[in-house]
Amino acid sequence: MELATLDWAALMPFIAIGFAAQAVDGALGMAFGVITNTALVVLLGLPPAAASAKVHLVECATTAVSGISHFASGNIEWQLFWRLLIPGIIGGVTGAYLLSNIDGSVVKPFVLAYLALMGGLLLVRGLFYPPKFAKPRIVSVLGLVGGFLDAAGGGGWGPVVTSNLLAQSAEPRKTIGTVNAVEFFLTVAVSATFLLNIGWADLGGSVIGLLAGGMIAAPFGAMMARRLPAKTMLVLVGIVLIATSIFGLGKAISQWG
Repeated sequence: MELATLDWAALMPFIAIGFAAQAVDGALGMAFGVITNTALVVLLGLPPAAASAKVHLVECATTAVSGISHFASGNIEWQLFWRLLIPGIIGGVTGAYLLSNIDGSVVKPFVLAYLALMGGLLLVRGLFYPPKFAKPRIVSVLGLVGGFLDAAGGGGWGPVVTSNLLAQSAEPRKTIGTVNAVEFFLTVAVSATFLLNIGWADLGGSVIGLLAGGMIAAPFGAMMARRLPAKTMLVLVGIVLIATSIFGLGKAISQWG
């Protein structure tokens, strides 16, 4: 597909969605998949399976650009990076392998309810308690669980890992940058078999639009993470986590009914 033959007017909604989702994800360490999937399914009417496949492909590129941007902005804590990387990949590969034998929809509502509570905790901390930073103690297990849920549940690395590290009083800027950087390797590991099976034929215009928007936004997200005060970041993470979790929980409960 040549760039000159693309209908850029038709791509603008996808570019806008990719830009908005990556700006939030890059700045707050979560919600690219949730925002993009919701917009594609609810606003543009794509089938859920098709939307998920497109988002998965796009994340392989956007997480790379986001990780490089956070590296350039000095937002990565390398000790935390290595403590998350290997357990995250192991959890992600295991989740992808077991996905066919696990009904992720059964577990998802409980995970979403937990994340909404975590969002409330971070919101209260950000509003009423001055941030005091400390080295997080629970990291490797968190990476393992976050990677597994991301693969088996169709997303969740950022919300699970970022929110829990922040709840352990980790510094928001370094936490968000590091989690974003690790996510690239996790996404590639989980997506490898999927990409080999579908080939590149699925890279239609919508995927190119999401890629363009996401890549444009990635450096801005990293800069926002560097410049936003810690208190503001805690409040914003809490709000995004509560909103996306309650929305997902409502969808999951409605499907049960």
